[in-house]
Amino acid sequence: MKQLAKTIESKVKIRFPDCDPFNHLNNSKYIDYIINTREDQLLEFYDFDIYKLAREKGISWVVAQNQIAYLAPATLMETVTIQTQLIFCNEKALILDALMWNEDKTVLKAVLWTKLIHYNLMTKKSVIHSEELMRFFKQVENPLNEKISFEKRVENLRFSNAYK
Repeated sequence: MKQLAKTIESKVKIRFPDCDPFNHLNNSKYIDYIINTREDQLLEFYDFDIYKLAREKGISWVVAQNQIAYLAPATLMETVTIQTQLIFCNEKALILDALMWNEDKTVLKAVLWTKLIHYNLMTKKSVIHSEELMRFFKQVENPLNEKISFEKRVENLRFSNAYK
């Protein structure tokens, strides 16, 4: 079986319509950039098409919670690196950990945790992940070394040697 990467990353350019008058990425757009990038990464790195699942099986995920820390501005026409990883999965929920860096990953710009609930689009109710989905999630899950809060995760990243 092919070993799948647990942490994946992509580069994306910050665009004019998504910026505020100071040429900084608008706060709400950080989530859009990260989630859109994660969707692209799922397809590119794992051949996992969430839209095909929605069309063919009537299942998807809904956002139950976002936690975000803004650490440095992302600016107009800047290329940023977005790293994502699945840090938790169970029968109904997933937690995505995402980091937005400058292009060469020397400045951490934002940290996002998104909790997603598995959802049946027809019944409009949460559902249990199939065995097939759970096998896939277990292949790519990358739990943090310790059970920590979002705030502690941000603090650890901010003050680690990786954050400058």
